[in-house]
Amino acid sequence: MELRIAGTVGESIVDGPGFRFTIFTQGCPHGCEGCHNPQTHDFNGGIVVDTDQLYNEIIKDPLLDGVTFSGGEPFCQCKPLAELAGRIKAFHGFPLNVISFTGYTYEYLIANANAENGYMELLSQLDYLVDGPFILSQRSLELKFMGSRNQRFIDVQKSLKEGCAVVTEPY
Repeated sequence: MELRIAGTVGESIVDGPGFRFTIFTQGCPHGCEGCHNPQTHDFNGGIVVDTDQLYNEIIKDPLLDGVTFSGGEPFCQCKPLAELAGRIKAFHGFPLNVISFTGYTYEYLIANANAENGYMELLSQLDYLVDGPFILSQRSLELKFMGSRNQRFIDVQKSLKEGCAVVTEPY
């Protein structure tokens, strides 16, 4: 499947716990003031890559602990990301977890999920979600893997089972 991205980082330590392969999706509707990645906002920017190419890059690195979908807004490209996440989770060479950032809230994604947008398809493949828009007035450098105090680190699989957002500490 094709995915429009701004770029990747092969071994990030700032986009989630451990060594992570980070994919920066291209396109974002939020326009948060003070955004860390404003170059990812244009839906026509970046480059188009095949998810097979990304998958092959990811599984080559045995040092990785997981994969992070950042942005832009990953939930604007749910279907290719869900497909990629499913393949990553099924890889048996070494266990990898999958985290996504989103400017939406978990509650918004659940309430607005439908077959067309694929929100549930992607959520079902995630281990963790950092949700909520970046709010400049709530910015904090003390938070692990989050930019502003309104954002949450959510255990997605527990949340789906319990029917509400289960906030956890980043490990």
